[in-house]
Amino acid sequence: MSTPSHRNRLIDATSPYLRQHAHNPVDWYPWGAEALDQARRDNKPILLSIGYSACHWCHVMAHESFEDDATAALMNTLFINIKVDREERPDLDRIYQTAFQLLHRRSGGWPLTLFLTPEDQVPFVGGTYFPPEPRHGLPAFRDLLQQISRYYQHHPAELRQQNQALLAALRHETETEAAGALDTAPLQASRAQLIRHFDPLHGGFGSAPKFPNPGHLERLLRCDPSDALAKQAALFSLRQMALGGLYDQLGGGFYRYSVDGEWRIPHFEKMLYDNGLLLALYAQAGQCSGDPLLQTVATQTGDWLLREMQHPEGGFYATLDADSAGEEGRFYLWTPDEARALLPAEQYAVFAAAYGLDAPANFEGHAWHLHRAQDTAALAQRLGVDEAVVETQLAAARQTLFAARAARVWPARDEKIICAWNGLAIRGLAIAGRHLDRADFVAAAERALDFIRAQMWRDGRLRTVYKDGQAPLPAYLDDYAFLIDGILELLHCRWRDGDLDFALALADVLLHGFQDADAGGFYFTAADHETLIQRPKPLYDEALPAGNGVAARVLDLLSQITGHPAYRDAAERTLRWAMPTLARQPMASDALLTALESYLRPGELLVLRGDPPALGDWWAQVARPYAPRRFTLAIPRAAHLNGDLLAARRAGAAAVTAYLCRGLDCAPPISTWTELEAALAAPAT
Repeated sequence: MSTPSHRNRLIDATSPYLRQHAHNPVDWYPWGAEALDQARRDNKPILLSIGYSACHWCHVMAHESFEDDATAALMNTLFINIKVDREERPDLDRIYQTAFQLLHRRSGGWPLTLFLTPEDQVPFVGGTYFPPEPRHGLPAFRDLLQQISRYYQHHPAELRQQNQALLAALRHETETEAAGALDTAPLQASRAQLIRHFDPLHGGFGSAPKFPNPGHLERLLRCDPSDALAKQAALFSLRQMALGGLYDQLGGGFYRYSVDGEWRIPHFEKMLYDNGLLLALYAQAGQCSGDPLLQTVATQTGDWLLREMQHPEGGFYATLDADSAGEEGRFYLWTPDEARALLPAEQYAVFAAAYGLDAPANFEGHAWHLHRAQDTAALAQRLGVDEAVVETQLAAARQTLFAARAARVWPARDEKIICAWNGLAIRGLAIAGRHLDRADFVAAAERALDFIRAQMWRDGRLRTVYKDGQAPLPAYLDDYAFLIDGILELLHCRWRDGDLDFALALADVLLHGFQDADAGGFYFTAADHETLIQRPKPLYDEALPAGNGVAARVLDLLSQITGHPAYRDAAERTLRWAMPTLARQPMASDALLTALESYLRPGELLVLRGDPPALGDWWAQVARPYAPRRFTLAIPRAAHLNGDLLAARRAGAAAVTAYLCRGLDCAPPISTWTELEAALAAPAT
């Protein structure tokens, strides 16, 4: 391999995405004082390029433009060029995606390409992907660079006026409406909207491109048990996604989204956060429905996380790329000839019919991406054999093809450890471990939590990203809220001294470093964070749940566990701040709706004290079934407890003593299983 002829400032970056561009002829800077100061000194606009390592179109633009000497020469002459990893700096990505939307009246994406004025870093024009030559209505990137440079030089007054208007619009985005009274109306409105947007033919919501939207499906699953339509919509969607090409039929785990409305062809990147959220959802849905398909998908997704995404020391990696061997999806695609060469003829016939290899190519006309084209019952009837024979043949074929696939060129793996995404993975593995009786899932979640505490909790503050022994960047709202959520789900699985204390320490940083003391809610960045052109307060769910929704819910639960009123007060103030938005757009804020539901309809807090094995037996009876409004702590007699409320729930003379509370209504201590069963079955008052 030849030595790269170029080397820029990204060579020392911790981000794998930035290092992908370290040998571009572009004179890239990372975001920071050096680049911003240089732009001001030279009076050059900033070309800001935001992307991430698994992004297909980021790779395309890099190959076409950033690796091209002529394009790089223009960029270096006319601009100060800054490259940002959106996974490492979600604050910058959130702000500049919002700015792009305000400027262009449409949503952005990645790569995000913006041009900023040097004195204040305000964007004045931008786009996403630009081609090297004019096509699809887009200008050639080199032509655009020259046009923008000329405009910057010759229209300073217009730019100042536009920048002032954009800054005012960004301020308006975070301005507070009058706090609303809390009621359940948004919950009913959301349910109605979700059913209205539900696709009854293929599942999910809307049309292509189609995203899995785990927040929507969890809301429907959490509806009243008597709401058969909501439950059916959620379970049908989950089955369709599992049978389609959105799911890796050989290796487990979900891709980012489907480019069609039928879940057939995905965008092939695999993200930790999607899989953490979907793992939890499939485990819950499998438990509440008893559907073996959903349980199998949860099991295989958890297995994929442990097999392919866990750092040897415990944390979970960020992404697997969409591309391999220079082609999108190449690692996952098949041809009939490739499969036929690996499988016995009888086995191939069954597999081809089951997974669509006997139909025309479904990927760009020359390759096949696997999806479940026929179910086992139909295949068995068609072939005149028992369903068990079909399943045995398919399992053997999948195993053979999976092993052969492993010998291919793998997609690149971004081995950053992102705190917030690890919080989602910890939560997903804990929930799946509890519902599926998989102790190894719980152990893997514990190892991830221990890794974060050892490597990313420094001087009483979290760091957002870890890579190669370095964790330089301060954490965001999502890091704290999602990690607390993960810890609480682990505590729901098993008690471990110190974990609740860690969750409380994280919660206290949220209260003192992120809370809007005037209006309620939480900012995305801490009070001592770098000053940027906006300080966001996220209300809406995007690819991730809104941090304010998760924070409100976990703080409310911590208040129930500990009795500390400050946590519940912060949750209530967050919900009151969010209520005007929830009333207008309930479907856009699933995380906040769940927090609202938990606040207005407090669930059951069940504390079990005693000794094994009876303690474990009781826990399995009450914690393993799907009961989304019950939180159980099984605390051994010898556990070390801080805090008066938990310490007061002592183990009695019986093998297990149970303490059951519904909101502020707590029953007397219960010492027999019959009494506890009756108490749980009794309607809430």
